[in-house]
Amino acid sequence: MGNAQHSIVCVDDEQNILQALKRLLRKEPYRVFTASSGPEALKILEENEVQVIITDQRMPEMSGTELLAEVRKKYPDTIRIVLSGYTEVDTITESINKGHVYKFFLKPWDDPSLKLEIRQALEQYDLIQANRSLNEKVLEQNEALKKMNEDLEDLVQERTKELQIQNHVLELSRAMLEDMPVPIIGISADGMIVVTNLKAQSIAPNGQPIALGREMAEYFSEGLQQCVARVLETGNAEAVDESFAEGRTHRVVATPLSGRFRGRGVVLTVTDGMGHENNMKDAGGMP
Repeated sequence: MGNAQHSIVCVDDEQNILQALKRLLRKEPYRVFTASSGPEALKILEENEVQVIITDQRMPEMSGTELLAEVRKKYPDTIRIVLSGYTEVDTITESINKGHVYKFFLKPWDDPSLKLEIRQALEQYDLIQANRSLNEKVLEQNEALKKMNEDLEDLVQERTKELQIQNHVLELSRAMLEDMPVPIIGISADGMIVVTNLKAQSIAPNGQPIALGREMAEYFSEGLQQCVARVLETGNAEAVDESFAEGRTHRVVATPLSGRFRGRGVVLTVTDGMGHENNMKDAGGMP
């Protein structure tokens, strides 16, 4: 399985060997470089990306073992193959130990076997590169995930702090509402009583203490119900007189919710009958 971008360097001080290797690989889809010495081969590797180097062992200037040791140091991914006409065990051992040789072939070589080994060497090179790329991608993804987790933790802490502040504000708001010196009653758009404060518990329309979740119609007159309906529709505050327990008449100011809660509810503020005009002025409604 060849790749047009694969490059191979053949190194031997005998030109006939180099020519034989070029003939062997001429139909393969590789770029084939030849060098007659170790230094010449290193220059080729310096200027080109090379996947496989095939070198003779016994050469002047630099032996194949010395060349592959240098290649391993500078280009560790390049697959290293030795061709030698010498069968000494020491030479083979030295090549393996110093150059970390992928394969060791004896001259004369078997053409099909050598071509197959080169093809397998290139497949191994590609596999190593693919694994490295995958590992780098996994590391990048892990770093990105780590960063996302850190950002999420920061966001959670920030949101938690915001919620704590909001809860504190809500608690204070609820406490302030409870301690307001006048009865306050919240009515939803469908006429349900959803909020009361302590003062609101002190009034008992029709002799019944006001309870959350009950309909306002159970406690208040038709006139006040119509007032609430108008306030919900117009968005303008109104005030009406309403009789509660013991026949006392109170001024009830109906104020609509505003902003995103507009049309969803009304706040009833119950005052004494005294100060009628001031209450109306504050409510912005009509007497």
